[in-house]
Amino acid sequence: MFSYIIGTIEYKGDNLLILDNNNIGYEITISNNTLMSLPNLGESIKIHTYVHFKEDGVSIYGFENLDEKEMFLKLINISGVGPKAAIGILSGLTPSALSIAIMKQDDKSIASIKGIGKKTAERIVLELKDKVNITSEIANVQIEKDIEYSNALNEAIDVLVSLGINKLEASKVAKAHYSENATAEDIVAKSLRGLN
Repeated sequence: MFSYIIGTIEYKGDNLLILDNNNIGYEITISNNTLMSLPNLGESIKIHTYVHFKEDGVSIYGFENLDEKEMFLKLINISGVGPKAAIGILSGLTPSALSIAIMKQDDKSIASIKGIGKKTAERIVLELKDKVNITSEIANVQIEKDIEYSNALNEAIDVLVSLGINKLEASKVAKAHYSENATAEDIVAKSLRGLN
């Protein structure tokens, strides 16, 4: 229906973005990776979109870049993976990290994402293994880092949220305290010190 929306950020929170475009507020479901990339409230952005029609209404899904949108479209073509599940997967792994997990047939990394079971993870690997490709050694190294980054960071965010911290705040503070080779425990400890 439409490919992207350019507008002003009116609200951003857990998997939700409200974007004002010509005095119309678009409610857009986004991944945590897109959420963490967003600028401040009141700033203008371009968000790539996918419109999903269902019996009880229309939903808009938004993406930071075309790579994330393309991976989302691949995921929702898999039986048993709807738009909400696809956003959940892309909240757990970046598109590049998900690509390498699929190529390595690492369904355990995918199954570790909240709400994704072993059978769904295996189906994703099976159906997408010939549809993703990484062309260089440099890309492989970067993607390996993305997987480690995503796993440690998401685990740390989950712990912070379980301690009663708002998810958006938890995401920001955890990302700010992430460093190479940091474990989830390291990130949580530094984040808690930073919040005090």
